[in-house]
Amino acid sequence: MMKSLIVGLDAAEATLAECGGKGLNLIRLVASGFGVPAGFVLTTGAYRRFVEANRLNPVIRDACARLDARDPASLEAASSAIRDAFAAGTVPEDIAEALHQACRELFGEGSALAVRSSATSEDLPELSFAGQQDTFLNVIGLRAVLAAVVGCWSSLWTARAIGYRDRAGIRPEDVELAVVVQQMVPAEVSGVLFTANPLTGARHETVIDATFGLGEALVSGQVEPDQVIVDARTGEIRRTTGAKAVLTVPLSGGGVETRMRDGDAQPCLTDAHIRELDRIGRAVAERFGEPQDIEWAITGGAIWLVQARPITSLYPVPGTDPDSVWFSFGAIQGMLQPITPLGRDTLGLLLSGASELTGARKDLVAAGYVGSAGERLWIRYDRVLRHPWGARHASRVLPMIEPSIAAIMAGLARERGWDAPAGRPSAASVRQIARAAARILPRAPLSLARPERRRHLLTDLTDRIVAQAATGFTDAATIRDPWERLGARIRVTRCALETTLPRLLGSFAPVMVPAVALLARLGVEASRADGQSRALVLELLRGLPGNVTTEMDLALWEVATQIRADERALAAFRDQDAATLAAQALAGSLPGMAQPAVAGFLARYGVRGVAEIDLGQPRWRDQPLDLMGTLRSYVGVADPSQAPDAVFARGAEAASRAGECLVALLAPGTGPLARAKAARVRFMISRVRALFGARETPKFTIVRVLSQARDALLASGADLVGLGVIERAEDVFYLHLDELERLSPDTAEGWPETVADRREAARRERRRGQVPRVLTGDGRAFYEGLGHGGDAISGSPVSPGVAEGRVRVVFDPQAAGLRPGEILVCPGTDPAWTPLFLAAGGLVTEVGGMMTHGSVVAREYGIPAVVGVHEATSRLRTGQRVRIDGTSGTIKILDDDD
Repeated sequence: MMKSLIVGLDAAEATLAECGGKGLNLIRLVASGFGVPAGFVLTTGAYRRFVEANRLNPVIRDACARLDARDPASLEAASSAIRDAFAAGTVPEDIAEALHQACRELFGEGSALAVRSSATSEDLPELSFAGQQDTFLNVIGLRAVLAAVVGCWSSLWTARAIGYRDRAGIRPEDVELAVVVQQMVPAEVSGVLFTANPLTGARHETVIDATFGLGEALVSGQVEPDQVIVDARTGEIRRTTGAKAVLTVPLSGGGVETRMRDGDAQPCLTDAHIRELDRIGRAVAERFGEPQDIEWAITGGAIWLVQARPITSLYPVPGTDPDSVWFSFGAIQGMLQPITPLGRDTLGLLLSGASELTGARKDLVAAGYVGSAGERLWIRYDRVLRHPWGARHASRVLPMIEPSIAAIMAGLARERGWDAPAGRPSAASVRQIARAAARILPRAPLSLARPERRRHLLTDLTDRIVAQAATGFTDAATIRDPWERLGARIRVTRCALETTLPRLLGSFAPVMVPAVALLARLGVEASRADGQSRALVLELLRGLPGNVTTEMDLALWEVATQIRADERALAAFRDQDAATLAAQALAGSLPGMAQPAVAGFLARYGVRGVAEIDLGQPRWRDQPLDLMGTLRSYVGVADPSQAPDAVFARGAEAASRAGECLVALLAPGTGPLARAKAARVRFMISRVRALFGARETPKFTIVRVLSQARDALLASGADLVGLGVIERAEDVFYLHLDELERLSPDTAEGWPETVADRREAARRERRRGQVPRVLTGDGRAFYEGLGHGGDAISGSPVSPGVAEGRVRVVFDPQAAGLRPGEILVCPGTDPAWTPLFLAAGGLVTEVGGMMTHGSVVAREYGIPAVVGVHEATSRLRTGQRVRIDGTSGTIKILDDDD
């Protein structure tokens, strides 16, 4: 019994399940030769025995079953019920004896000890749970040790710990607690050391907080400590001396007290101590393989480590080059959630294929231009910033794509070492640019002369691309052997994705480049003539013909129109929730006209869905939940003027009026010269409107090809389930492409565990509250959008107009509940969100720019939109009434009534 309950800190082997996070990390520190006070771990087996002996499991289950984790009072009530039961419990005699014997043998009688909680869910790489459980210092006497142990067990159920675990998705039955008992260090100075800057993420900076005496006053926030930052690159030490007005000291009979400190605010660490702490910290981080948060104490000149845990707040960094700069691919796409491993691989293939335009295809992932971190994709950008041409053009193009990223990049470019080199680009760069131009420019004149013809050619090409991919997947499906069938499907996937973008861009660029150039020219001329006319230029982009996303949304409105005309269908959509309707749609049992109308829509657009560029995400035809929610909103439109087709028609009319206003502004007068200028302006406007609708065509084409690859690989996933390789067909998306290529009967074991680990990593990442817009290779993370700081809420204006309405904060369109006229506020949008736009009165997003999908569609529908708004989903709340100005980029809160 003694061996099963007590594990020494010098143990050769230990597990998280028996020692908890803190205990296991201390054992690893001792094994690596770091200075750790002597001690042992009272294992989780003792906790289980105490809980079972005192029949506490029913108390815990009952208290947690009645819990509302969003209500502080409910958390406190649950905690009190559980902790009162712990306090009334009796420690089994064998546990008490094992504890007493270990203390006598290791410490002797009357030693001052530290008794620390060590939960199985804390101090982990993904969750620190810092400060959630209790620590007892200067514990003297076996009776006091026993009481401290029960106090630690009980602290597993503090209100803050229960709430933290609930937010982290950890079930009450999945946590247990060990207890670390150590010789207490009578610290003269103590503190916390971070081996990376926890505020900026910089991996080259060690941050040390230090105070006199024990560290209790520091970790509880009662003292203003000294702060020291050590720069590993330069060796520079930067100090801020705190007041350290209070001091925590041990009492002679046990326990501690915090009292006022005598003396002035002199530093408590020497340079020698700082250098040694920095050295030890970096050695610990190297041993654990990631940045660490370390608690330490100094007595008699010796440094002791009393705790080490990962710094879980840091965002991981793609690549290993500390001089690199990366921007979020998801922020550009309006898709911030994690991407499946196979989804990241296929996106890498797509992006790499685009390099063929320069005449030399390059694997952008292998070359380090595309990286992965936090289960998301990142695009390396520092090489553009350092390129003579790239830096100049980046300052013009990037603000249109994502203005907040552009602002961050501009700040980085001003830092020492980021200046673009002077002079001309290399001969290789010139050749690559010339090759791309040679494929694009000769085709541009047809776009200006016959824009409809050029658009039809683009549409024909997209259909051929999709048809050719379909033929390849159909042929692969005829192969009888499942292993060979999988290999053929992967080859078709690679070929289709590697060739889609270069083929598309070769025909799409001659359409869009002239359109963007003409729009920019109109903007310049309008600004010269009248500085307030920028909105007129944006108005031209309303009600555009040929936008596949707009056509999809209007087709969905036509479905709603058919439902509204059928009494049975209308009653179903009014009375049933979206989940029920979605189940009926999949079963083919929607009433009346609803089923054929929905089926017809899904036959054309069912390949789309939320996060549709991730191969691993379901499509509308797999799960039409958000589609049914949008249809329920559409059938509830009572005002004909608010119907989506009416909104779209008004947009086209507004664009026509804006065009005439621009003609009058840029070509005033009635003479021949004025008429010639007017003809030129009308030509430019007509070409912008005729060509700009193609903006969404490449994305839709890519999604159609991805959907075919998804179906094919999902079918092979079913094969792999039958072969016992994976447990579910969808597990195939949690394997990488090269892993699938290597699969064979000889390598078919161990994959369920790999898939489970990757699913868990994705689940953890989905809990991440904020995703950086920009990362640097030295670890710095930049989260700020536009308008951060102060009370003003502002962002980038991308769709002109003013609207007032109630806010609806939405994180998932499947649960939108958006009512007509409400202001849609969300992290970002992709095309699957756009059906909501036809009901929304306005749009606010945390990411996005002038040319992102949501902005394009918002302009077409004529709803004001402001994007790139810093923390919009937390600064604005559902129910607030706001005024959104899509011309100035401002949002004003009118009232806070829910």
